Amino acid sequence: MKIKKNDMIEVIAGADKGKKGKVLQVFPKKERLLVEGVNFITKHQRQTSANSPSGRIEKEAPIHISNVALLRNDKKVKVGFKHLEDGKKVRISKADGEVLDR
Repeated sequence: MKIKKNDMIEVIAGADKGKKGKVLQVFPKKERLLVEGVNFITKHQRQTSANSPSGRIEKEAPIHISNVALLRNDKKVKVGFKHLEDGKKVRISKADGEVLDR
């Protein structure tokens, strides 16, 4: 996948368009991301133990990867891949060829 955990992204489509956040979790098989502060849902939860919260709980839901863009220096970048001389595969910015992974 072109986006990894702890990357900064911006939502480019949907109800949360324009919001920015950090990727908390990636679900590659479903092509979805869990992003901090984006795509909140209300879950009605019953108390299961004395310590668990109950009632209406706001939490983030996964968002499809096609609805987000990777940010680097507060600018959207397209991501490509390149194999280095040592056989390592890294992500690069398609605009200037700069390596995104270190």
